[in-house]
Amino acid sequence: MKNYFLSFFCLIFLLGCSAKNPTLNTVKNVDIKKYLGTWYEIARYEHSFEKDCKNVTATYSLKENDEIKVVNKCTNINTNSSKEAVGSAYSIDETNTKLKVSFFWPFYGDYWILDLDENYTYAVIGEPSRKYFWILSRDKKLDENRKNEILKKLPQYGYSEEPLIWTIQE
Repeated sequence: MKNYFLSFFCLIFLLGCSAKNPTLNTVKNVDIKKYLGTWYEIARYEHSFEKDCKNVTATYSLKENDEIKVVNKCTNINTNSSKEAVGSAYSIDETNTKLKVSFFWPFYGDYWILDLDENYTYAVIGEPSRKYFWILSRDKKLDENRKNEILKKLPQYGYSEEPLIWTIQE
């Protein structure tokens, strides 16, 4: 009888968690070699490590061990001083759609590619808790129609437009 109640409460707990954050789907496959290079941040959810940042870029390059070197750069809006963070990432499977990224080893965060243009001109990045979100582009500006298409998809990802911060790119 105890096992029955324990199983029941675990099931209720898991259902409650899944209702809060429904499954987050990624693109089917990512060609890492095409993904490498510099991406400009178009928008993000605010978080402490990019507070007051403009001119935000993320540059990805392949390391010898098949991990990905990540270099994030930005300029402080108030002081115009530059900031850089160097990290490392790896794919958790052969699809390359879900990465683990670390700027402070041994702590890793999720980096899931939710949407990606077939020509790798823009990418939408999120993670299961919905705490972090980015819209990235190969150019400093994103076409208004493309931006609106992405914004229409936010609810299906479990994200809201309201907390988005539109990055200043000069």
